[in-house]
Amino acid sequence: MLTRRTGFTALAATALLVGTTTAGAAQSDTSATSPAPSAATGIEHLHTQVDLPADAWTDTPLEVTLPRNGTYELDADVRGRLQGLPPVNTFITARLWNVTTGTAVPDSERLVNQIIDANAGDAELGGNQTAPINELIRVRKSTTIRLQARRIDAVGAATISQIYSDDSGYTSLRYARVGS
Repeated sequence: MLTRRTGFTALAATALLVGTTTAGAAQSDTSATSPAPSAATGIEHLHTQVDLPADAWTDTPLEVTLPRNGTYELDADVRGRLQGLPPVNTFITARLWNVTTGTAVPDSERLVNQIIDANAGDAELGGNQTAPINELIRVRKSTTIRLQARRIDAVGAATISQIYSDDSGYTSLRYARVGS
């Protein structure tokens, strides 16, 4: 049984092999006059931390551009970092935002990280966690997709709330064209 992630990896590897074969053929054929097709896959990584204010969707600088019309599989790994003092119930959600249409990618919202502690005390608690987002999207033209996130404080407030990336784990966004 293939999971969505393993299926995506296999698809991306196949697309890479096909792209390499096509590029090699185009280079060896001196009579070819058409340019190489746009990349069918791509990946970007977040190389900073993004602080999240309470109750507001926040744009991150992480985005990809789907190069042409077609159906694409989007795959994000979103790392969230939270810290707070009890009593606290705070969480981070993330979603994919279609910059071109100004709308959220349907059903792409995910809970990234949550800390809950109702005990009285002064010991700060926190941690970080990574959540996947996998969705299909059909576009009619070149389209930019951006990662957004927000913090919700249900009880108390987070002292640190970030979408995080560093050498211990990068937040990433990738795409693969899977159909026309």
